[in-house]
Amino acid sequence: MKRNLFWLGAFLTIVFTMFARQPFPSTADANFDVIIRNGTVYDGTGAEPRQVDIAIRDDRIAGVGDFKSAKANTVIDAKGLAVAPGFINLLSWSTESLIQDGRSQSEIRQGVTTEIMGEGESMGPVNDRVREEKIREQTDIKYDITWNTLAEYLQYLEKRGVSCNVASFIGATTIREYVIGFEDKQPTPGQLDAMRELVRKEMEAGALGIGTSLIYPPAFYAKTEELIELCKVAAKYQGKYISHMRSEGNQLFEALDELLRIAREANVPAELYHIKAAGKKNWPKEDELLARIERAQKEGLKVTADMYTYTAAGTGLDACLPPWTEDGGYPALFKRLRDPATREKIKAEVKVDSDKWENLYLAAGSPDKILLVGFKSAKLKPLTGKTLAEVAKMRGKDPIDTAMDLIAEDESRISTVYYLMSEENVKKELQKPWISFGSDEASQAPESPFTKSNPHPRAYGNFARVLGKYVRDEKVLSMTDAIHRLSGLPATNLGLDHRGFLKEGMFADVVVFDPATITDHATFEK
Repeated sequence: MKRNLFWLGAFLTIVFTMFARQPFPSTADANFDVIIRNGTVYDGTGAEPRQVDIAIRDDRIAGVGDFKSAKANTVIDAKGLAVAPGFINLLSWSTESLIQDGRSQSEIRQGVTTEIMGEGESMGPVNDRVREEKIREQTDIKYDITWNTLAEYLQYLEKRGVSCNVASFIGATTIREYVIGFEDKQPTPGQLDAMRELVRKEMEAGALGIGTSLIYPPAFYAKTEELIELCKVAAKYQGKYISHMRSEGNQLFEALDELLRIAREANVPAELYHIKAAGKKNWPKEDELLARIERAQKEGLKVTADMYTYTAAGTGLDACLPPWTEDGGYPALFKRLRDPATREKIKAEVKVDSDKWENLYLAAGSPDKILLVGFKSAKLKPLTGKTLAEVAKMRGKDPIDTAMDLIAEDESRISTVYYLMSEENVKKELQKPWISFGSDEASQAPESPFTKSNPHPRAYGNFARVLGKYVRDEKVLSMTDAIHRLSGLPATNLGLDHRGFLKEGMFADVVVFDPATITDHATFEK
């Protein structure tokens, strides 16, 4: 059965406004709406660039070739500039930010025209339990949840108006919360049937497949067999499995084995979210990780990955704590963190390296490498931008005690940056032709409420950084390869018909930029 994707909004005007030289009007009775002339065109296929024109009528590319004598309402002179398909952000967390501000400025200004959501959690399906939890988790962006399904959420965005195209995976965490709740228990046969049915309905409505984030509760509690069953349903609709694997550190290879098993047994293409070897002691695993994936590809498995171009990851401060602390959900976690005996048990476990759970406190190597970037409470917001070590010193407490105190006081995960990866490994990943790109961030804008937190710089810089730092300045990969992996490759992997390429008949998702000056400006401080 063919999927009907929920593509939202017209991108062309926004991109040209942000990236191209100022257009000038032509005749009123034009043959085309827009012609882009004199640019160096990268068509997204990986082929070498050409000096050709792009003609656009309505929302489609009407032709690629010589349109020097043609007329258009708008003519853009792209001399000295690169012209490419709009970029695809394979890991977007703009689920809430697009409700607040549909302009998606931090994405659009980097050339991103399509945002893909659903890393473990998705904005549907929703029942009373899921709705209550999503409302409780809201921080600076407040909104009512008037939808019940993922498809209805996407329609809600469309009615509000957004600049970018949007699609989503079904979050396996959300499916689990809907049917089972937040407890560490396995589904009954009846519950598993209910989970399958939810997946079926969302796939028929246009979802891309199943997304997981397996280091976090309650997703951590799911067995491999549960995920296989959900993916089998998605496979019937040409869906894909995409995963923040159960480990990116001590159990990296075992986690990869699980992903490959799911791909084989569910007969579904698989993708690793933000591929990495996390924690200094695990950096030497990078070469073997890449080799194992390529061996699986040679065996016939459709396995790909995406990445962000930084050596620091971003998640919650609660990722320092063992998963059992969140059995029953966040209210249960906060209660445990206020119990002295339970705190001592947690502290003892955090101090000991383990293969049973992903301990990001130890993976970071030091509380100096754990940066606090987003609080819910106005009282704690002044700590934004400080390291865990700095806050612990301010309070005269042990860093682990400080982490537990902060989570309990803020009653939130607390957005946190962890320095986990090596630059050498980032460059190895950049050289792999099967790795696309995702920011793992929400879209931002330089105004309230977005300025109340200090997001990871990948929000403003991930895609520009590929083209500036790694293509132009360090020549780690070519412009042709980079643009293919920013557009055509993810479009093909996701089955996004009529996107990702500059060809006649494709949607006119187009970005024009100056390859000599494109640069990422965002830092961890600003």
